Amino acid sequence: MTSQPADALVPLPEYPRPQLRRAGFTILNGTWEHAFTAADAPQPTGWDGPIVVPFSPEAELSGVGRQLQPDETLWYRRTFAASARPGERVILHFGAVDQRCRVRVNGVEVATHVGGYLPFSADITDALADAELHELVVEVRDASDTSFHSRGKQKLRRGGIWYTAQSGIWQTVWLETVPTVHVARLRMRTPGIRDGLAEATLELRVTASDDHPHPFTATVLAEGQVVVRADGVSGDDLLIRIPEPRTWAPEHPFLYDLEISLSDDRVESYVGLRSAEVVPDAVGVPRLHLNGEPYPHIGVLDQGYWPGGLYTAPDDAALVRDIEAMKHLGFTMLRKHIKIEPLRWYFHCDRLGMLVWQDAVNGGREYPARVVTLPVAHPRIRFSDRRYAAFGRADAEGRAEFLRELDETIELLRNSPAVVTWVPFNEGWGQFDAASVAERVRALDPDRIVDHASGWHDQRAGDLRSLHVYFQPIRPARWWGRDGRALVVSEYGGYNLRLPGHDYPEREFGYRRAKDSAELTAQYERLHRREIIPALEHGLSATVYTQLSDVEDESNGILTADRTEVKLDADTVRAINHDIRRRFAAVTSGAPE
Repeated sequence: MTSQPADALVPLPEYPRPQLRRAGFTILNGTWEHAFTAADAPQPTGWDGPIVVPFSPEAELSGVGRQLQPDETLWYRRTFAASARPGERVILHFGAVDQRCRVRVNGVEVATHVGGYLPFSADITDALADAELHELVVEVRDASDTSFHSRGKQKLRRGGIWYTAQSGIWQTVWLETVPTVHVARLRMRTPGIRDGLAEATLELRVTASDDHPHPFTATVLAEGQVVVRADGVSGDDLLIRIPEPRTWAPEHPFLYDLEISLSDDRVESYVGLRSAEVVPDAVGVPRLHLNGEPYPHIGVLDQGYWPGGLYTAPDDAALVRDIEAMKHLGFTMLRKHIKIEPLRWYFHCDRLGMLVWQDAVNGGREYPARVVTLPVAHPRIRFSDRRYAAFGRADAEGRAEFLRELDETIELLRNSPAVVTWVPFNEGWGQFDAASVAERVRALDPDRIVDHASGWHDQRAGDLRSLHVYFQPIRPARWWGRDGRALVVSEYGGYNLRLPGHDYPEREFGYRRAKDSAELTAQYERLHRREIIPALEHGLSATVYTQLSDVEDESNGILTADRTEVKLDADTVRAINHDIRRRFAAVTSGAPE
């Protein structure tokens, strides 16, 4: 069963950027025209038919069902109404277009972009003709896994852990009317947050659209009441003292509202006060801490795929349901796996209280099997990731592109209190220079945890010793090196069950099969009570179970792919997660249970 979007005329109509909100916007999602042509063909004069944006043409909900090939161009067209009065500008925003695109308004090129996972925008004011309607054309190329560009888990020949390649516009397209001088970016830091502080500091930097200094006023509110008001200058850091701070955590995800006035522009935002770090616990073992106290990250691998929309959720409520379903089961963290979600997903994690480990999106050429798969059976094997060709990273241009996109990812998500960990590389996929990349991440964002190489090919860097354990018992004492890094099992489990009444591909991929929900639950409980909970005494700080939902060949989800059923007994999962938290609290405090 494929979920239908809540509003079939304008899918995903919600304001797309919750931490920089203003009035005066128009959502351009809905029915566009599309066409496929040869790669070098000019803009078509005839069109193949309608396409529902922002669903990729490969997705059922787009109404197309056609795979864009590397030697083809995908074209989009629609008309829109817009005008700018004196002192105003019109900005065209794209949430994400996979992989490379060119944008024209009334025949004028207004933007080009490379990178299928990151937003971009263009000031189109000067391209608006003196007419009621304007033409918008988007030209897209997608090499998918045949080039070094970022691609995540997409593959033209999908199978196993690799999923259907998708292309084109897959996040919201929207227009915004702004004053000529307006707020372009906000950057927020909340260093040194601890529970019980008499005062906290918010470091706020406002960047103006012209990069010039302008006076602004920032107002911090709590539940509608003004807490503090401060004046600053754009481009400089403003230190705002917040008395009797209320911290953010999954159990109490309190968010302060933030209002910014700069010239004629008014924007609204929010901020959560929290700290995330790795420091020794009461008995000297490095642990993940939240707001100054040891905190267990009990996580689930979250691929962010939907049967009808691929990368794109059918509606905003679907994003909320995934987060709430995992919170209901007692999980405290989601590892967003090799994908960057729309900003509204992070907003929901912020307001609902769910920690996020954010993966960077991998790129590079084809990954040699001996590098990627050999450590599965021999987890102690470690290759130097300066052997670029061995990791599919011989292209200097591709390495530079990855670093630029990593920087942009951090800048995009750094204000979200839910995001507590950056994961630059996973299982050697396009990995290179991970130790120096970890330092690059730390320089850009010193307030979060860095898992420099999740799974294997550890380069002894970052804050975490990060293990993927699927085919061996989880025995952390084997790997525990006491090098100042916290020990985490960042993937494990992956137990399979295909429930009757659900659609599954002929092929099945997973790590252990169960015949029914009762057997799956028993396997899950045995794994956690025999291996995970005892490992807490040996330094285990975080776990990431594979995975949130079934995805194509992978039937190893806690939920079915359509999110209609929980395949495990919910009470058993909640009880296990409760016991993990209780045992973690005991071992990190040094107090016997």
